[in-house]
Amino acid sequence: MSSRLVGVGVGPGDPELVTVKGVGALRAADVVVVPVMDGGERGRAESTVLHYVPAEKVVRVVFALNERSDRARREAAWDAAGGRVAELLRAHASVAFATIGDPNVYSTFTYLAQTVTALVPGTVVETVPGITAMQDLAARSGAVLTEGTEPLTLVPVTAGAAVLKDALNGPGTVVAYKFGRQAREVAEALRESGRIGDAVWGSALGLPEESIRPAADLDGAPLPYLSTLIAPARREGGRGGKL
Repeated sequence: MSSRLVGVGVGPGDPELVTVKGVGALRAADVVVVPVMDGGERGRAESTVLHYVPAEKVVRVVFALNERSDRARREAAWDAAGGRVAELLRAHASVAFATIGDPNVYSTFTYLAQTVTALVPGTVVETVPGITAMQDLAARSGAVLTEGTEPLTLVPVTAGAAVLKDALNGPGTVVAYKFGRQAREVAEALRESGRIGDAVWGSALGLPEESIRPAADLDGAPLPYLSTLIAPARREGGRGGKL
C-alpha cells in the first residue's frame, strides 16, 4: 500500500483558522512534520500544530526557509529535508507536512513533495487547503479583495520591486507578500502609483504581536519578513460599479 504525504495548510498563525479538514488530516497522520529554521526556533506552523496534536507526534525538520542568495545551500537543505521525510514515509503509512497559509501558494511543501516522490516512488501526494494571509488581513482590516470583474494580483516582492510597480499600475487589487526587507521600495511604489491611501499592511496576524496599519503610516523602516500588503482596486461608480 502506498505511503501518503499530505501537505496541510494551517493558516497564517491564528490556530482558530485551521480548517476542520486540516485538523482531521493532522490528527489522522502517523507523524506531523513541521519546518524549522537553522536556529531551531519554533515557527508559526509548529505553534499552530501543537494546538491540535501532541508534541510527541511532531517531527521538526530543518529548512533554509529564507535562504535566497546561496542556491547551493538552499538546495542542500531541501535535499536533506526531503531525505528525512522519505525516511519517515518508509516507516509510516501517512505523514503530514504543516505549512503556514496554503500548501499550494508559495509553500515549501512544493519542493518537498518533488524531492520525496523521487526518493520514494509511488508516494501519494495530497494537499489540504489553508486560509492565506491575504484573506486573514482582509478580514481583520475590512479591506475588500475583489468586486465584480476586478482581477486580483498576488506578488512576492522577493521577485523585485519592479514586479510590484507593474502590478500597481494595472487594474484590480494587488497583494504583496514577503516584502519586509524592501519596505521602503514598497512604500515608494505605492506613492508613485497613487495607491497608498487605501492600502493596508499587516504582520503576525492572529498572534499576540499582531500589527495592522494603514500603509501610509509606514516610514520605510524594515518590517517582518512575512509581511502582507493589500492595495485595493480603485473603485468608482458606487455599489456594484465593477459588475
